[in-house]
Amino acid sequence: MFAYLEGNLVYKSPSLLYMDVHGVGYELNITLQTYAMIQHEEKCRLYTHLQVREDAWVLYGFADEEERATFRQLLNINGVGAVTARIILSSLNTNELERAVASEDNRTLERVKGIGAKTAQRIILELKGKPLKQKNSSSISPVIHNTTQEDALIALVNLGISRGVAENAIKKIDNISSLTVEELIKQALRAL
Repeated sequence: MFAYLEGNLVYKSPSLLYMDVHGVGYELNITLQTYAMIQHEEKCRLYTHLQVREDAWVLYGFADEEERATFRQLLNINGVGAVTARIILSSLNTNELERAVASEDNRTLERVKGIGAKTAQRIILELKGKPLKQKNSSSISPVIHNTTQEDALIALVNLGISRGVAENAIKKIDNISSLTVEELIKQALRAL
């Protein structure tokens, strides 16, 4: 529902903040990693994840898309809810989590509050072989007004194609500037 929010930080704590976006105040749950990146900022952009529950709508904010993507991967693991995923990302950054999963290091995960041996094993099993970081995610930087290339990339990702594969397909196309978004998407699909 919300891809990101950009606004003034009215209140900050290591786990929660209030962001004023053009007069509307949003309460966002954050990780310690995000807090460390924004603690001295007065204004910032946070990538969001909205969790709709029976009793509440809870908005989570992340300083970068990589952390949000990792949070979402953790949510897909049976027995790992939003609170646990946030605790994991507050205790371990994405690189540390990726190393723990790759080396099947249960002990690192078990040191995280609320993670037992079975949950640690399940996390490793579910995430093993899955990249936690988006490769080449910085090659197309976020822009205020999307370019034709960015619009095509977003469309391809929404079609279920991984971001890296979509970026590589777009790079193979000649005369990108002369193509419409639709033409670029069609040619990228053929280049896959």
